[in-house]
Amino acid sequence: MALSDRSLILGRDVHSGEVLARGGDPEAHSILQRTGFVPVVRLHETFHRLPIGLDEAEEKRLATRAVARLRAVNYTVDTDADFDTTTREPHYLPLGAQVAHLAERIRDAATSDEVADVLTELTASHDGVLIAIGEVLAATAAFCQDLGQPADPHTAKRLQYLAEHRLGVLWSDLAHTRNDLADRHQDHPQRRACTTEVGPDEREASAVCACPPPPPRLFTSPVAVPTAPAPAHPRR
Repeated sequence: MALSDRSLILGRDVHSGEVLARGGDPEAHSILQRTGFVPVVRLHETFHRLPIGLDEAEEKRLATRAVARLRAVNYTVDTDADFDTTTREPHYLPLGAQVAHLAERIRDAATSDEVADVLTELTASHDGVLIAIGEVLAATAAFCQDLGQPADPHTAKRLQYLAEHRLGVLWSDLAHTRNDLADRHQDHPQRRACTTEVGPDEREASAVCACPPPPPRLFTSPVAVPTAPAPAHPRR
């Protein structure tokens, strides 16, 4: 990771008067968003701004809190004097990181039963992760339905569609995979539990085990979901 990814500039823009944050890596962007900032994606850059309509006191509170949170996990933040602080907020593991830990369990799994156990956390019919996501989508749709802006009913229908159709396909496919793996009771031919013992034919005395190197990790980018028309309100 480049050193520049651990550095951000957070301050009030001299032209627009908005409080903007530029730089950082995905973790920094997540911290900004959890502190109330809104991502702005442009052709050649992505930055963050505070929501419109805030008074200066609230802008100062959120910007100062963002600085405290970023510096608590060792980001370098160049900021305005109004937002500078020596406070450091504790950093807690977010819910998304707990779900992502399921992927680590699958990467470490050596049997179909182990993977089936992990996928159960996603597909359980009463309290699985995907069921909970469906409830979040439905609740957000109900909130947006009568919010009052022209685009709100469209947003509500789109969210309801995602909950009922797209998420349902994802749940069905994963549940089928989970059930198939649960029935197979199969050891993965390319994986085995690590005993930390060096094999008899190991040539390197420094080796601590005879496990093969792990397979390369594949990184994929999520497909963007079409968005509803932007609400019609003037910017400052």
